This record gives sequence, structure tokens and C-alpha cells, in this order.
Amino acid sequence: MSHFTVTLPSGVAWTPNFIAAINQERCIGCGRCFKTCAREVLQLMAVDDEGAMFAIEDEDDEYEKKVMHIAHPENCVGCESCNNNCARRCISYAPKAM
Repeated sequence: MSHFTVTLPSGVAWTPNFIAAINQERCIGCGRCFKTCAREVLQLMAVDDEGAMFAIEDEDDEYEKKVMHIAHPENCVGCESCNNNCARRCISYAPKAM
């Protein structure tokens, strides 16, 4: 299977990695990755005491836990800046298949 690859001006082939998953066990819902991403790939979600995830409607409400969710993976450009700002390093990436 071939992957999406770009040839840089230097002539070097580069394969970008796109967001693939977020480790929900490690994520603390701090929002640093969300604030970094200008492409609206991520969404902060609440987790109730039964483990079900739902969209946060009011930031002031109390939730059992908050975690980040990949809402629009198709918007990812492979910059990996979200994980560069993640204190827990819970985001993983993979190249896109063509």
C-alpha cells in the first residue's frame, strides 16, 4: 500500500503523518491541542460516570472527566502541532494511504 508523499524543494521525499487516535486513558482534557489546531479537527467531549461521551454544551458545568475527540479527521493537514503541545503525549499519527 502506498502512502501520500510530498517531494520537498530540496528533493527529499516526505510522508506526513495525520492524526489517527487519541488515548482517552491518558488525555486529561486540558484543551492545549484544541487551541493549537486551526483546522477544527478536535472537539472537547465530556465523559459521564458510565463512560459515555457527549459534546460539552456549557464550559461551566461539572463533568466526571473531559477528553479530546477527533471530530473532523479529514481536516488534518499532518502538522502534528497538536501533539507538540500535549503534555501527556496521547495523540498518535499515521500516514494516509492512497
